[in-house]
Amino acid sequence: MPDIQLSLADARALAEQCLKINGLDDANAAATAANMVAAERDGCVSHGLFRLPGYVTSLRAGKFDANASPTIEQLAPGVIRVDAGAGLAPLAVTKTLEALAPLARTQGIAAAAIVRVFHMAAMWPDVEPLAEQGLAALAMTASASFVAAAGGKKPFFGTNPMAFAWPRDGEPPMVFDQAVSVMARGEVMIAARDGHQLPEGVGLDSDGNPTTNPQAVLDDGVLLPFGGYKGSAIALMVDLLAAGLIGQPFSPEIRRAANFDGGPESGGMLIIALDPDRFGDAEGWRQHAETFFAEMLAQEGVRLPGQRRFANRARTTKEGIRLPAALHAKIVELSGHS
Repeated sequence: MPDIQLSLADARALAEQCLKINGLDDANAAATAANMVAAERDGCVSHGLFRLPGYVTSLRAGKFDANASPTIEQLAPGVIRVDAGAGLAPLAVTKTLEALAPLARTQGIAAAAIVRVFHMAAMWPDVEPLAEQGLAALAMTASASFVAAAGGKKPFFGTNPMAFAWPRDGEPPMVFDQAVSVMARGEVMIAARDGHQLPEGVGLDSDGNPTTNPQAVLDDGVLLPFGGYKGSAIALMVDLLAAGLIGQPFSPEIRRAANFDGGPESGGMLIIALDPDRFGDAEGWRQHAETFFAEMLAQEGVRLPGQRRFANRARTTKEGIRLPAALHAKIVELSGHS
């Protein structure tokens, strides 16, 4: 069946309508739909509308609070704690960024601990708005165990994604968003859906043997950390900062509580914002960084992280997105239409 072409506005309206019909309140539906469509817009389909049926399954089961309203408490001059109210991450993050940006400008650096939050969204939308305001930003979250620790053959760490953004003058921010696994789990799920094999080195099957079969990785197998012990160490850091530091569950604890219904699981997030003007080089840091980027890009074949995402954004803003017909039909069905 041919793909379905949708404008970004139509895709967002479809997602928002589907979430509302299934019980999510207006504020949470708007934020969650915007996040999914931002992922589609930027070419990251593994975190786009592909995720919508999972949200609906969890929503119908009452897994998270469909009417959650995040609350914010200031714990220290540069630290806030955001209680997401057992709700979805996109609205909690939106509220967090509104409070975090002015705090970072006042203090020079500020951190937000987001607790009791259900997260499975793309993470660059969690930091890019801060960079657009001239701040550097780092975000991370611990997730259910799907990734082996270096040397292991069973799930221990989550994919534990983290995103970083750096502001630029006259250019989009430099932004990266990556999991600690060789391949994001959502990409493995799409490979399984579409009948594609995985590259070598992505994962192991349930017996601990290397496999290129995505379903074998998903069915009691395990993803591998990128760079072996290096990716494993970063996963450990994320668990400590986004779980241990803020009183939220570690990856194995999230997995033990999970029901694997395709929707998000509860955990914690940490977002840190820094005002470069407050670190001693207010007059020079921008140009110094641009000189650094220019030297990097002078090498043939090199690009800055995020450049492909911004190119996709420019294209889809004009042309819209294409959804697999089966996924579009599923979303329409979940919206109560035939």
